[in-house]
Amino acid sequence: MEFTAKIIAQYLHGEVEGNENAVVSSLSKIEEGQPGTLSFLSNEKYAHYIYDTNASIVLVNKSFVAERPIKATLIRVENAYESLSMLLQLYAQSLPQPSGIEQPSYVADGVKLPENVYLGAFAYISKGVTLGDNVKIYPQVYIGDNVKIGKNVTLYSGVKIYKECVIGDNCIIHSGAVIGADGFGFAPQADGRYSKIPQLGNVVIENDVEIGANTTIDRSTMGSTVIRQGVKLDNLCHVAHNCEVGENTVMAAQAGLAGSTKLGKNIMVGGQCGFAGHMSVPDGCKFGGKTGINSELKSSGAYIGYPAVPHIQFFKNQVMMKNLPKMSDELTALRKEIEELKKQLGK
Repeated sequence: MEFTAKIIAQYLHGEVEGNENAVVSSLSKIEEGQPGTLSFLSNEKYAHYIYDTNASIVLVNKSFVAERPIKATLIRVENAYESLSMLLQLYAQSLPQPSGIEQPSYVADGVKLPENVYLGAFAYISKGVTLGDNVKIYPQVYIGDNVKIGKNVTLYSGVKIYKECVIGDNCIIHSGAVIGADGFGFAPQADGRYSKIPQLGNVVIENDVEIGANTTIDRSTMGSTVIRQGVKLDNLCHVAHNCEVGENTVMAAQAGLAGSTKLGKNIMVGGQCGFAGHMSVPDGCKFGGKTGINSELKSSGAYIGYPAVPHIQFFKNQVMMKNLPKMSDELTALRKEIEELKKQLGK
């Protein structure tokens, strides 16, 4: 499909600067822009590309100030990145969507499939499952006994959802994710062996959650492991048994929560962060990559390092670390001077 700058600007409530009849049919990165494509500029780091890009149309923030002439047509919007997201969503909605029931697939007796369901080949739906409208279940998905799934949910290939779990509306779960596997619960015995503690709870995922590929969310020992509304988990994350992840929290790849950890609302977790078990994290905290959180935090803020410290303190510590070799040399020299003084004083 082709769109003019005028039509795009009307959709985004933006302002055209240049040829309003410029036409685009696809997207490109600004540094790789080609004629007939739309690009965007939201990070000043890439601003120099806008003067040479061959993209026909570029989305820019209204605050952008050009330093020299630009051959592309500009569309000025409040937030170029958010506007691009809107366009991408519109484009995705225009793509053909899978539908119907492929064979072979298995649906247990008594399970009612909505008329607009998509069920891919080799999918398995167990007894007692309930499905909302407009659910898309891709090939090789397994859904266990008595699972409840809301409307407009997409389960990509290879997703496994264990028994009794609950998935809210408008959720997306990517390939290889496992929802509701047993929590890591083992009781040490006198003879050194470990006895498995039955995990009798479930996982509850609220509305508008997205879960990345190969992420695992363990069922609780009792009660529920809960992922609150609006949470976004990247690929390869781990949420242990009895944890709770607060509303609109985002977590980057390879981050992990130990058992019974509770994250507040609107928290940002960098890649490879680790949280010790049985602790709570205040709303609004931000954690840099590889941060280790092993004790309760008293207040919201930005943290980094292991153990986690306020980010300003962390950077001060890093400066001190760089100076350690010099400080060590100075300390050695001072010790020698003190020993010489002691000898001179006869001590």
